Amino acid sequence: MRFVTKALFIVFIAFFSFCLISLGKTESFAYGWGFKRNNQHQVPDIGKYATVIEGTNSYYVGDTSQKEVYLTFDAGYDNGELDNILTILREKKVKATFFITGDFVNRFPDLCKRIVHDGHLVGNHTNSHKPITSLTETELASDLASLEEKFLAVTGTVMSNCFRPPSGVFDRESLLRLQKLGYKTCFWSIAFKDWVTDSQRGADYSYESVINNLHNGAIILIHSVSKSNREALGKIIDEIRNQGFIFRTVDEL
Repeated sequence: MRFVTKALFIVFIAFFSFCLISLGKTESFAYGWGFKRNNQHQVPDIGKYATVIEGTNSYYVGDTSQKEVYLTFDAGYDNGELDNILTILREKKVKATFFITGDFVNRFPDLCKRIVHDGHLVGNHTNSHKPITSLTETELASDLASLEEKFLAVTGTVMSNCFRPPSGVFDRESLLRLQKLGYKTCFWSIAFKDWVTDSQRGADYSYESVINNLHNGAIILIHSVSKSNREALGKIIDEIRNQGFIFRTVDEL
C-alpha cells in the first residue's frame, strides 16, 4: 500500500509540474488557417475563425469596398527564383510584402538588401519558423526580436511590425500575445499549394488560382520558391490591373 501511495504521489507531482510549465504557453489546441473558396469573386468565408481572430489586430482581407489587393510572398529560403521575381516586380512597378525567416536572412543577405532597395515591405515570419502556439510569451518575443536584429544588422533597416504565422498555425491566445507585443498579424484570402518545388503545376495553374479567386481587398499569398509563380507573375499582375485593382502593402491595412 505504501508503494502504491508513493507511486500515485509521484504521478501527481509530475502532472502538477507539467501544468505549471504549460501555464506559460498558449492553449494546446492550435488552428491551421483556412477558408471556403467561391467562384463569385467574393471574400471567402472563414467560418469559426472570424470569432477567433476578432479583436486581435489580425487581418485576412483589406477594405472590401475598394478594388485593392495585397501581394505577399512567404520566403523561408531561396532556390534561385526570388531574384527573377524581384526583377518582374520592379519592371511592373509593384510593391509587395515579403515575410522572411531568420534562416533566410542568414543565408541570403544580398536578397534581403535587394528587397529593401527595391522598396518592398518586409514582415516577420519568425526567426525559427516554429509554431507560435508552441512558444511562451517570452520565447515568442525573443524569437521575433532575434529576426529583427539580424535584419537590421544586414540591411540597416527596421523590419515592419507586420507578422505572418509559420504554416498558418495559430490560436487566439498567441494572436493576443502578438497584439500585446505590437504586431499586426496578416493571414490571407487567396492561396494555393505552390510550395512543393518538385511538383510544380505550371504557370497557367498559378495564374488561374489567383485570378479566378480575385476579390476586393484580397491578401494574396504565394511562395517565392515556385517556378510556376515566377513564370505567371507578370501575367497575374497585368490581369489584376486590367480588372481595375491597385496594389498595396499590408502595412496599409
